[in-house]
Amino acid sequence: MIRVLLAEDMHMVRGALVALLNLEKDIEVVAEVCSGDKILPMAAEYLPDVAIIDIDLPAKDGLAAASELYQQLPDVRTLILTSLGRPGTVRRALDAKVNGFLLKDAPADKLANAVRSVAIGRRVIDSELALSAWETEDCPLTPREAEILRLAANGRTVADIAAELFLSPGTVRNYLATVVTKLNARNRVDAIRIATDSDWL
Repeated sequence: MIRVLLAEDMHMVRGALVALLNLEKDIEVVAEVCSGDKILPMAAEYLPDVAIIDIDLPAKDGLAAASELYQQLPDVRTLILTSLGRPGTVRRALDAKVNGFLLKDAPADKLANAVRSVAIGRRVIDSELALSAWETEDCPLTPREAEILRLAANGRTVADIAAELFLSPGTVRNYLATVVTKLNARNRVDAIRIATDSDWL
């Protein structure tokens, strides 16, 4: 019997996934969590064979939780189940050492088969997604540049960013100008679009 931990914040989706997986004779959902910070404690308590993790979770990002799980409980295999199929997201998942990456719009039998494959040590990643992930460039931004662009993307003004990061407004403008140049963007809005599409923010 393959023991599964399911991390999904949407109650209806989680309930449907549990019902679907429990229909399989060789799969049993032994634990459910609705936030990323609960994944490691529940995995330590229930010792599942596979953790199915959504990326967009409250309290802790699913990929951060998967990486933590890999470091603390390496015998627990991880399968990312998400609606975010952007190449940058897949790349981040691969960097986090996940064992599988599946989109939520995949057929139901594909999920059960992915759980089985991941449980025996295979990697399950859609070939087109994997190829696009390897073709995606590394983020050219420094952590500080990405942080400033992220704040700008959230609607913060130069003055707000400067105050929050203890920088002068001129320094913030210089960072933003550097970001626009590095991303070959037309302007700040275009830089935000490029970075978001590449999953660098």
